[in-house]
Amino acid sequence: MSAAAVRSSTAGRRSRPLSQRVFPHVITGVMIALALLWLAPVLWAIDTAVKAEPDTIKIPATWAIPHLTFSAFSTDFSASDIGRWYINSAIVSLLVTVFTVITASMAGYALSRQRFRGQNLLYGAILAGIMIPPQALMVPLFREFQAIHGLNTYWALVLPQVPSPVAVFIFKKFFDGQPPELDQAARMDGASWWTCYRRIALPLSRSAVAAVSIFTFVWTWNNFLWPFLSSTNTPMMTIPVGLGTVIPGEGITNALVMASAILGALPLVVVFLFGQRQIVEGVAGTGLK
Repeated sequence: MSAAAVRSSTAGRRSRPLSQRVFPHVITGVMIALALLWLAPVLWAIDTAVKAEPDTIKIPATWAIPHLTFSAFSTDFSASDIGRWYINSAIVSLLVTVFTVITASMAGYALSRQRFRGQNLLYGAILAGIMIPPQALMVPLFREFQAIHGLNTYWALVLPQVPSPVAVFIFKKFFDGQPPELDQAARMDGASWWTCYRRIALPLSRSAVAAVSIFTFVWTWNNFLWPFLSSTNTPMMTIPVGLGTVIPGEGITNALVMASAILGALPLVVVFLFGQRQIVEGVAGTGLK
């Protein structure tokens, strides 16, 4: 870059109002402060998990580094079937994610590209479903699976968690932003709506697919109440439910609680580290602010 160009760029930055020059730095500082604020309880949880139970209630509090111990983690592994619970959580989360992406993307594509009677009413009902808490449907679902002897199965853990009005909304907004001329050209060449969806719309919505997949996987992995109701046998429990049974109801269990929380959240941290870019691109692609 020439010296003249550098001087011109510098002069352009100086000519901007003071608020425009300061605002980005203020936002950066606020984000750093929030990140540190979020990091503090994480460090506290890790520090508590690697202490002996009596050390977790000492006053004043001390760091665990001089007396590091992994006894709480050992208790989690020795007193539970945590390996099976990890497998259950992985299977359930993956199946729910796959089924949610397939059904929500098809529904979103139909609402975006098709025109049929009652479309606005159906879309309004889907949006209203966002406001309905999942807990309101748990008792009827539990009764249904109990009547068909479907409890303590993967189907009982998976199927009730698949419907997602939020995922349908995200896919519809994303498909609304795609040029309709692509579908129209394919239709003129004899392609069916299914071909347009599978060959054109879905490949172009990779960022939305990635965002919905990550959010669905995380939500399903963390879900406690429905797996707690539908899996009463220990071998069918998921990580959140199973780790809750390891913690005794009396005595000092601070280190054990924090160790269980870390073991349950560790896979989600990995998912977010590798998928944060897809989350941002997917949300930006829907046009949401």
